Amino acid sequence: MPYLSVRTNCAVANPDLFLQQASSLCAQMLGKPESYVMVALDSKTPMLFGGSNEPAAYLELKSLDLPEADAKNYSRQLCNFIEAHTAITPQRIYIEFTCGSRELWGYNCGTFG
Repeated sequence: MPYLSVRTNCAVANPDLFLQQASSLCAQMLGKPESYVMVALDSKTPMLFGGSNEPAAYLELKSLDLPEADAKNYSRQLCNFIEAHTAITPQRIYIEFTCGSRELWGYNCGTFG
C-alpha cells in the first residue's frame, strides 16, 4: 500500500538499484512489508524549482495510516536518500505526504476498507 513517486530533472545512474533501495527504505521507514511497497522513478523530467533548472526533485509518499507526527523524520530520510543517489541537495526537494483512506485505496479487485 505505500507508494513512493520520485520525479527529477536529473539522470539516475542505476535506476534499478535506486528503485530497489528506495523500496527497502520505504518498507523500513513505514514498518510495512516490502511486498506491498510500490516505487516509481521519472528521471530527466523537465523541471524548474525557484526559476532554476538546477538539479531538483519532487517526491510523493502515499500510504494508509501514515502518521503525521513522523513526517519530519520521513522527510529527512528521503532527502538524505535522494542526495546520496543524485546531485540534488535537500533545499531543492519537495515532498508531498498523503495518508490514504482505506475505502479509497484499491488493490486486487477491491479496497483495503
